[in-house]
Amino acid sequence: MGCNWRFDVPVCRILENNLNQEFVMIKHETITKILEHGLSKGADFTEVFVEDSKSSSFNLLDRKIDQIQSSNSFGIGIRLLFGDEAYYGYSSDPDEANLIKLTNNLAESGNSGPSTDPETLEKQSVQDIHHVAVNPETVSDHERVELLRKFDESTRSHGRDIQQVNANMLEKQRSVLIANSEGLLVEDSRDYARMRLSAIAEKGDGPQTAAESPGVLGGYEFFREIDVEKISKDAAQSALRMADAGYIEGGVMPVVLGNGFGGVIFHEACGHPLETEAIRKNASPFCGKLGEKVAQPVLTAIDDGTIAQRWGSLNIDDEGMPSKRTVLIENGVLKSYLSDRIGARQVVMERTGSARRESYKFAPVSRMRNTFIDNGNDTFDDMIASIDFGLYAKKMGGGSVNPATGEFNFAVQEGYAIRNGKIAEPVRGATLIGKGFEVLPRISMIGNDLELAAGMCGASSGWVPTTVGQPSLKIDSILVGGR
Repeated sequence: MGCNWRFDVPVCRILENNLNQEFVMIKHETITKILEHGLSKGADFTEVFVEDSKSSSFNLLDRKIDQIQSSNSFGIGIRLLFGDEAYYGYSSDPDEANLIKLTNNLAESGNSGPSTDPETLEKQSVQDIHHVAVNPETVSDHERVELLRKFDESTRSHGRDIQQVNANMLEKQRSVLIANSEGLLVEDSRDYARMRLSAIAEKGDGPQTAAESPGVLGGYEFFREIDVEKISKDAAQSALRMADAGYIEGGVMPVVLGNGFGGVIFHEACGHPLETEAIRKNASPFCGKLGEKVAQPVLTAIDDGTIAQRWGSLNIDDEGMPSKRTVLIENGVLKSYLSDRIGARQVVMERTGSARRESYKFAPVSRMRNTFIDNGNDTFDDMIASIDFGLYAKKMGGGSVNPATGEFNFAVQEGYAIRNGKIAEPVRGATLIGKGFEVLPRISMIGNDLELAAGMCGASSGWVPTTVGQPSLKIDSILVGGR
């Protein structure tokens, strides 16, 4: 699966009458005229999305700061809906004539209906539950560099075989305004902070890499409170153990999947097919399955955008709807999909506050937020004890998935053989191969050690911060690729 920050101010100030001087101005009247023009051309819905963002990153490699980057971005996205057909365009030029021309060009592509008038814009308040305690602008670059050096030193202290350390910190502030022809006018500010640490160990049979990447929706306090020693130890020891590991012999076997980032498999193989962006195109194995059993009763899966400070959380989605907690699967039964405006209209369901986009350059579509398998009642020791021979996939790495079929292939970053009900030797080169909808019913045991992990998810509306997660769980049988 990357990042974001906020200044310690109320909601974003993009409108002219509220404007912070660093923001590019766009007039309230201009927004109103865009909405009016879209409807006058026969669209049944018009939307304006304004974004002003700022990001920075510091990167340390081989004990040296090798890169410091900062960037600013401003733009306006305009969307017109003609029934179920959407037309989207964007510009970084806030000139009114330019934006009216863009709206007109979009309207020419649609099947015009009757001309209507937009509702009067009414600004709505946003409850911000993601407090920023430390304004990033009050922090010196020296403090950031010293933190990266601490990570480097701490990681290297775990063994001479640590050959390389890469430490990166990323911060971003994203301020947005959303207005539409139904009278919605809402502003929001989103601040992200993320640390990524990777360690490379080598003991004669090729280098092995391990990484830790915690992140929050919050301010610089995240970096001041971060546990340098724990994160460094986890990355270093994982890399060192895998450098000593042999290779696993592949085959169909039971697997205990570790908590936290192990949830990436559910995210990719099951979460994406549960988005209405897939459902409405009939490109999901879960089409028409609402109310049906898709997993064993031990499994409940949730997508929750309301968890304070979590990486994938939102006050409002990118259509301006308050974020929600959505139960996807409850006790094995499929309960809901994740929907945006278009998806909800086509699939005939309520919106779930799941419309997301990377930036003003993308139209919003239904996307996951914080997606996880909920706690169960089994213990980790019982899962391991129930297996004569299998694999403990403690940490997952990258992989690929076909959302239309649910087919996936994911590498195991840190794995161990299970022999006679006990964790045995470390093994490398393992991959988990299967189909999400086929694997779900094979999850028979779920622990009570839920953890969440930050990541970046890429799809048709770009890359967005998402959280994956799960407790430790047992898959009764799955194809494990090996050497």
